[in-house]
Amino acid sequence: MGILDTLRSVLGVRAETDAVSDADPEDLFGMSTAYVTMEADLGFASVGEAALCFSSVDSTDFAETVDAVETILDAGEEETGTTFRRHADDYGYQWVVLGDDDPEDLVTSVHFAADEFIERGYGSRLLAAVFGFERDSGERAYWIYSFRRGAYYPFAPKSTDERDNKIEFKLESMLDGELGVETEKEYWYPLWPDTPNGHPWG
Repeated sequence: MGILDTLRSVLGVRAETDAVSDADPEDLFGMSTAYVTMEADLGFASVGEAALCFSSVDSTDFAETVDAVETILDAGEEETGTTFRRHADDYGYQWVVLGDDDPEDLVTSVHFAADEFIERGYGSRLLAAVFGFERDSGERAYWIYSFRRGAYYPFAPKSTDERDNKIEFKLESMLDGELGVETEKEYWYPLWPDTPNGHPWG
């Protein structure tokens, strides 16, 4: 199952009925300290990118909301140097991919973008915020914030269809308390990259 099939079936339609709490964009700031723990205690440094995934609505108002998000990110790029790009997939989902060597700038930009959607009444269109990490050995891991569940969970892909549960459980044990980690592991949905060395956001 590809990443967007996964998003549609679990972060979208299915997770909407399984949501346990409203997502709070302030939860995203927990990642600011989590970056430090990931690198200092686990050897996982930021890959210099993060992404926000959302589903679109065919309306003028939603288009204006997306324009407002881009205006905010444009301003952020001038101030902090955080770049961004839009990526549309074949299934109708949209990604805002952010790039910055400073993890705190990434967190702030993801928060600003998510908060704008929520403030304009489109919080239900947000699916996930994804933060990437990598070890010198090449192992990659991600913290995914599910807006439908209002919680984080770890994801460590070994390929396009195999995950490293050992690393995921290690991340859970180290970061639980710093992040609001999803306790029900059936909701630790895999967001497979399209290529072995790719990221979930493409």
